[in-house]
Amino acid sequence: MPAKGIISGLPIIVLIVLVMMTRRMTESMFIASLLAAILAYGPAFLTGYIEMLYAALGNESFQLLLLVAGAFGGMIALLEKSGAMFGFRKMMVRFCTGPEKTMATAWVLGVIIFIDDYLNALAVSVSMKDLTDHHRIPREHLAYTIGSTGACVCVLIPISSWAAFAIGSLADYGLTAKTYYQAIPYMFYPFCALALSLLLALRKFPLLGGMKKAYGQVEKNGTAGNAADTSAGDSGLQNYTAAACNAASKSAPGDVPQEPAVSPETSANAWNFLIPVFCLFGGVLLFDNNIVVGILLALTAMFLLYCVRDKMKITVFTDCFTGGIADMVPLLFTIMMGFAMQDAVARMGFNDFILALCSRTLRPEILPAAAFILVGLAAFFAASFWMLIIITFPIFIPLAQTMGIDPALVIAAVMSGVAFGSQTCIYSDAMFMVASGTGVSNDDQLRTMAPYIAIGALAASALFLLAGFLQS
Repeated sequence: MPAKGIISGLPIIVLIVLVMMTRRMTESMFIASLLAAILAYGPAFLTGYIEMLYAALGNESFQLLLLVAGAFGGMIALLEKSGAMFGFRKMMVRFCTGPEKTMATAWVLGVIIFIDDYLNALAVSVSMKDLTDHHRIPREHLAYTIGSTGACVCVLIPISSWAAFAIGSLADYGLTAKTYYQAIPYMFYPFCALALSLLLALRKFPLLGGMKKAYGQVEKNGTAGNAADTSAGDSGLQNYTAAACNAASKSAPGDVPQEPAVSPETSANAWNFLIPVFCLFGGVLLFDNNIVVGILLALTAMFLLYCVRDKMKITVFTDCFTGGIADMVPLLFTIMMGFAMQDAVARMGFNDFILALCSRTLRPEILPAAAFILVGLAAFFAASFWMLIIITFPIFIPLAQTMGIDPALVIAAVMSGVAFGSQTCIYSDAMFMVASGTGVSNDDQLRTMAPYIAIGALAASALFLLAGFLQS
């Protein structure tokens, strides 16, 4: 079993090494997923690989991601083309009067948009990246802020999609939503990650490692956006505005439209941005955290605001929307291969191997800290977050009840580990979403965030260890 477990994790190790060496996610993911097929299916790996891809397409999480990412790509193109984004930026300029206030605003937006990490990643990046560019703030810093307020906020807010899923999983152990509420104060890693990102935004914490280098590059180049966009490689939204709108504006192939489809004076209104966003949030909240319903309501609002009010022709609307979807295809293809690899690795027993490695020898006082570290490592390597909740609750909650440890503390440790994994896994859907919105590649994100993530993880581990000794 140990040898099998180690071998099953080989595709993940190959992926990480290749990405760090080549900085090419798509090619690295293909090689890693093909290796997973070879290990899982042996001589029949070609047909096995096809089965893996079919399984990925049938995965409900990927289907949701397909709808959400594609729709957001189209919506972003529409917001840019209509001038609505320009109007929102004009409104935000009054708050973003300097680098510190700009990053603090990005942090606040990240906390406010707590419903889902996909929504958080794309909404905050699209609304803030031009403002951070203007103040010569590296895109890597914006990506770090978004990554720190994504899953970390989602696990702390009980009405988010993440928390709702976890609360629904507690009934099997005789626990209720009240237990989850009691766990929130113990979610040390999300609190540490949020505190560090806010301190860095306010320049109350030093620049370290890759972040310091990113700021140095901005000072050297005199610009924040171009370098980040160039390095993104596989981000998927690099050139969405030109690609989405060339056909709509009937420009020659390769031409980039210099003017929006409608007059900036009549369309550069912040409400043309805010009303669709409010409809999106409202739809998610009113329909049981269903982000697809929110997207449909937002698109309806955009159609009424832009087309019915005669600010944009219907043909321009549809061409821009479909062009934005098309630019998300490379990103979605890469993620599909990631789901295929993840499924094959899980079937070979890697997740079970990681969990069994530590759970056999746990003592009561170290159970919370061990749960955080173990779940965090499993999430980092397996890119499985909601599924890990299903897998680890049956292990750690009964252990806590048997050992006399408050289940709320162990629930907090598991959710902290899941948030840690979402923020750090180089091929997680959350990191892909941040890459698509900011133009910062996955490996650059991890390289820049690493010192701050390490500090937050060490602090959280110490706090979980202390809490475990106090309760044992």
